[in-house]
Amino acid sequence: MENGIVIKTTGAQCLVALDDGSTVEARVRGKIRLDGIKSTNPVAVGDRVEIDGESITAILPRKNYIIRKSMNWSKQSQVIAANVDLLALVVTLCHPQTPNEFIDRMLTVAEAYNVPAMLVFNKADLFDDGLDELYAAYKNLYEQIGYPCLRVSTMNNEGLDELKERIKGKICLFSGNSGVGKTSITNALCPGLDLRTAEISSYHDKGMHTTTFSQMLPFAGGYIIDTPGIKGFGLIDFDRHEVGHFFPEIFKTSKQCRFADCTHTNEPGCAVKTAVENHKISQSRYTSYLSILADTGEKYR
Repeated sequence: MENGIVIKTTGAQCLVALDDGSTVEARVRGKIRLDGIKSTNPVAVGDRVEIDGESITAILPRKNYIIRKSMNWSKQSQVIAANVDLLALVVTLCHPQTPNEFIDRMLTVAEAYNVPAMLVFNKADLFDDGLDELYAAYKNLYEQIGYPCLRVSTMNNEGLDELKERIKGKICLFSGNSGVGKTSITNALCPGLDLRTAEISSYHDKGMHTTTFSQMLPFAGGYIIDTPGIKGFGLIDFDRHEVGHFFPEIFKTSKQCRFADCTHTNEPGCAVKTAVENHKISQSRYTSYLSILADTGEKYR
């Protein structure tokens, strides 16, 4: 029996880096896939596993993970990555524009599962005066909440040195919508990999999937996790009375609400609604919060 870390997954087939430095291709044993795990991929990139020959026989306890509702099965989940030191959420302000709600949904999951997160604003070479101002507004909003923001460009190498410093020695998950440039950033950080990228559709201004499987790439004493682009982000099993716990500014303000179980919607004496009205909590963040409360899962699968 040997231990290792899953560095690539393609369905039930995994590539595992063993603790002795070697790698082995292994399959997930059927009983692991079926033992009460409502996930399309019970073994994810970043998982520590036990190996017996060419079989994965056990998943070791996870310290955290990023999970979303499965695109294909409404009652199942998809674990994007496990045992992550940092989520680098790659977003773009143009070509394509990342929706605010997508950003907030991913940050909410990071909060719920104890994954530190930062925002990487890519394609800064395309910023004009208006987008420079928009970036400054995003940076002011999210850094006050506690999420570092960094603008980068793979075209002129802006911000890449600082990004390297922030992620070195860590297991860093790059995630975001298709077309925001996750793989381009990975190529810039790891010259020689030459991972495949694609042009943005000029008609729809949306990206196409070029990464078709998740993999971990050694980088600066740690790993970069490169994942397929995400179209939507459906959330898993959030109690409506707990959603506010995963918005740090809402959770902090909620301590002043009249009712301990306040959902910050129609209750009297709600400090959160007052803070939104007084512009102490962002309207866009509050709108994202309300959207999660009303989420049936269909729109964001």
